[in-house]
Order: sequence, then C-alpha cells, then structure tokens
Amino acid sequence: MHSSNTNIRSFGFLSAIICLLLAVFWMTPSFARSTDSLKIMVVDSSQGEPYRTVREAMLAELQRRGFTLGSRLQIKHLSLGNFGGPARHIWNEALTQRYDLIFVNGTAAALAFRDLALGAEMPFIFAAVTDPVGIGIIEGFNSPPVSNFTGVSYPVDVETRLRFIRRVMPDAATIGLVYADMPQSKSYRRWLEQALEKPEFDSLKVIYRSVPYIKSEGGHVRMTRLAQRHILELDSQVDVFISPNDQMGVQAPFAQMVYKTATKPLIGLGKKDVDEQWGATMSVYPSLEGMGTCAAAMIAHWHESGSISEIEARWPQIGVAFDTPKLKQFNLRVDLSIDNVVVGIGGQQGGCGAGP
Repeated sequence: MHSSNTNIRSFGFLSAIICLLLAVFWMTPSFARSTDSLKIMVVDSSQGEPYRTVREAMLAELQRRGFTLGSRLQIKHLSLGNFGGPARHIWNEALTQRYDLIFVNGTAAALAFRDLALGAEMPFIFAAVTDPVGIGIIEGFNSPPVSNFTGVSYPVDVETRLRFIRRVMPDAATIGLVYADMPQSKSYRRWLEQALEKPEFDSLKVIYRSVPYIKSEGGHVRMTRLAQRHILELDSQVDVFISPNDQMGVQAPFAQMVYKTATKPLIGLGKKDVDEQWGATMSVYPSLEGMGTCAAAMIAHWHESGSISEIEARWPQIGVAFDTPKLKQFNLRVDLSIDNVVVGIGGQQGGCGAGP
C-alpha cells in the first residue's frame, strides 16, 4: 500500500513537470505565434516587377502599423524563379520554424503552395495573383474565404481595359496581343474572348500570338526576343498593341521592344511602363503600391483576430497614365483629366477595407 502511494505521488510530480515543459515549449516565440510580433515567410514568383513594388509596399505599411523589422517583425524573403519545385522545401521550413503566415506574391507562387497547402492550418495572404478564382484558392471576391487563402488579385478586369481603349482610341478596331504561354495569360485570353462576345465590344477584335513559357529569373528577356517576330508580323494588321498579363508583359524589355519594333502604340500593363518611359504610350494599371498596402492591412487584421475567415479577397485599385510625347507621336488626342478618363471606363475598382 505504501509503495502504491509513492508511485502515485511520483507519477503526479512527473506529470506536473511534463506539463510545465510543454507550456514553456509552446510559449517560446520561436515556436508559436506571439501576440505582439509577426514571423512571415515572403515568397515571390520571381525577382523584379511587379513583385518587388508589391512586397516593398507591404513591408512599408506593416512598419507604419508598428511592426518594426527586426523586433516585432521577422521576415524571410525567397523567390521561386517561376519554378514550383522549391516550394516544398519552403513549406517544410515554414512549418518546422513555426512561421505565423506565408505571403505569396504572384500566380506561380500561389499555384505552388495551392498544391501543397490548400486547406492547411497555416494562413496565406496573396497578392499579384491574376486569377485566384480560376486556380482554386478562393471561390470569389467580396465574400468570406472558405479556405486558408485570401488576398488581392492582380489585373484590371478586361472589360475595364477594353473600355479604356475605346475611350482613348475610339477608331481602334483591331488589337494585337502577344503573350507567354503561362497560366495567367491563358486566363486573361479566356476573359478577353468572353468579353468580346458582348454587344458593347462588337466593334473590337483581338489577334493573338503566343511564345513558349521560359522558366527562369531572366526568362522574360528570352520570351521578349521570341515575341519580336510576332510584333513585326502583326504591326500592319492592328491599330494598337496591349501588353500581356504575364511575366513578360510586366517587365521593361517587352515594352521597349514593342516601341522599337512597331509603328503602332502600346497600351501597357503597369504605371512604370509610362512613368519610367519603358515604351508604352499609355496604361490602365493596377496599383502595385495599393496591392501591397491592402495585403499588409489583411495581415494586420489576421494578426489581431487570428483568423482569415472574415478577410475578403479584393480586386486591386486602378489608375491611368499617359506619355504625352508618344501621344503626339501617334497623333492621339486624349483628354488627360485622370478623373475624366477613369470615370469613362467605369470608375475605381478594388479598395481594401481589411483591418484597422
């Protein structure tokens, strides 16, 4: 009887020690989410634009909200180079090192982690993803997410882009689009084809050409070289070119090549196409800074609530930009009132509204 009581007391003492050790383990900041700090894995589809601007805006907004890098904010930044393979190692590291959240920047990154982590407990905030509904990480916009992904999509919707073309180039009838054979490009072509079936756009047509998708950090340069022959072929057949909604179209070499090769204007995909004189005559663009700021607000909201279930996915805010010397070069007369042009194509879309 005495031996039995001793065993019981020993068991109780050991249980208490184990519970104490477990409590210390789970409360250690390197293994569990702190209520005061954030540990985020940032994964870009590739280096360069649009991901750099989005990422920098996201980090700047987190800092503005009090998440100081190195104290309340720990970041590990990686790039996939448009290859999905490294994502598995990153995912394992995020789990073993107990990151709070993964920020995926771009369609290639979102696809890689969809295949690994959709439905997992780890929350994902995305930005710059062309078709988050089509790739299956959300079911829709402006409604609560049903899984562990939410964020801000990339493109200005195609109908807005077509209205912009009709407003600034009312005589244009044929559009040239040379795109890379990437998932986001295929989604964008499908949306264009659907939009062109509407009576509103029955005076417009698009001639498509594609180049192979080259996966690497410098793949956009090689794809641009391949695209040049298609620009030359289509130049006499179209009234205007539009930049493709893909990794080739968002980088400077494509716009530069079209400007040097074609006799027709290019409508770019981003603000830098015009502001940094890459070669586009004008652009109706998603706000990259707005994407990053909105994503940061979502991250801060998640940090406060511990759940993404009420953080709705969003379209981006939009803007327009014009290169006035190029407008004159192509004999285009455009009312340069930004408000007038934006209202004429349907007004601002997007907005964030997530978080404090």
